Amino acid sequence: MEDLAIFLSKSLMGWLVIQVCLTLVFIWYLRSSKKNLLPDDQLPKTAVILCLRGADPFLPRCLRSLLNQNYPQYDLKLIVDSHEDPAWKIASESITEQEATNVQISPLRIVRNNCSLKCSSLVQAVRELDDSYKVVALVDADTIVHVNWLRELVSPLGDAKIGATTGNRWYVPTGRYWGSLVRYIGNVSTVVQMFIFQIPWGGSLAVKTEVLRQTELLDKWGQALGEDFMMHDILKKHGLQVKFVPSLLIVNREETDLSNLIDYLKRLILYSRLYHPRWLALVSEAVSSILFPTALIILVLESFLQAKWEAAVVLLGCYSVYTVGLLLIMLVLELEIQRVVRSNDQAMSIDKPLHVYAKLSGATIIKMLIGIPLTQWVYGLAMLSSIWISTVTWRGVSYRVQGPWNVRLVEYRPYQWLDQPIDSKVSL
Repeated sequence: MEDLAIFLSKSLMGWLVIQVCLTLVFIWYLRSSKKNLLPDDQLPKTAVILCLRGADPFLPRCLRSLLNQNYPQYDLKLIVDSHEDPAWKIASESITEQEATNVQISPLRIVRNNCSLKCSSLVQAVRELDDSYKVVALVDADTIVHVNWLRELVSPLGDAKIGATTGNRWYVPTGRYWGSLVRYIGNVSTVVQMFIFQIPWGGSLAVKTEVLRQTELLDKWGQALGEDFMMHDILKKHGLQVKFVPSLLIVNREETDLSNLIDYLKRLILYSRLYHPRWLALVSEAVSSILFPTALIILVLESFLQAKWEAAVVLLGCYSVYTVGLLLIMLVLELEIQRVVRSNDQAMSIDKPLHVYAKLSGATIIKMLIGIPLTQWVYGLAMLSSIWISTVTWRGVSYRVQGPWNVRLVEYRPYQWLDQPIDSKVSL
């Protein structure tokens, strides 16, 4: 037992040091990156594609932000699952309210049986574009962008070596549900990982139209469960990079409870196993972040039960240092992200200005500290539960997944108003 305790303690401290180093690299990138925005006459005509199934909590805000971009030539292409979908009515009302002329709303015409509905929508939208569109930008319904979002997303594509640009989502730690806090804590490390591995996020993503054709990415989308994780390897084979743009870190205000979060995590883990280019690295990270701390806690309890007080105190001290270290990482990153958010004039709340939420309260920090082991256990449970998953369900649609390019639509029905969650801020 003593040898195991020493091994776990050293491993945990070593993993903490690695996380600190990765966080510092991420912060350095955030601070050193400069905006090199193209002038209007050099910005290519762009199609912004938003695929909708169900009315996300902040969909009207999302649409208003997309229809008021500081960009000379762009069109918003909305692909809604069906005319019956609640999103159709909301989108139509937003278009009328904004008196927008650069937007087109279409139903999903062909429900493909060998890919996800979102991939079906993307394939339809891209194939309907004419040659005047040089860039395709993808965005999700939970993304409320700032006025320069599209300009900042497209400008780096002027570099011939860059095939795609991306941002990422950043949740707020002040939600009402423990599920929201656990998702926030897990997402902190996810954002850093995706930056390190150059993994794009489909909620804020731009790719050159010629790259879509050269890489046959559309054909891949037509067989896949998701559109973004696969892009790293495909672009790399063609000598192209994915560039992360710090100013495109987008605040997400949606809520979730623990039950919905576990279902989401199981889908995400399966999706990562299928398409993440560094899946084994993620498994190693999970062992370090979930298994080692949990095993150390078990040894602490065992030491107390056996009246080995000195060993219990040493092990508990090691675990405490690790947990507090993770809390400090989160707090430092939170302050850094808030700096980015302020520079984009994004609000952390729908109704109130940013400064109301900029300072974390003592109660929130204590909840974050408690949430760290809770996050480890929830993610561990989700990872174990996902091992045997072969069928996933999302918004009433089921898919049987037997491989990254072997996806079958099992059950489909149009989304209805009755499918909407009762809480207007809970994610679908």
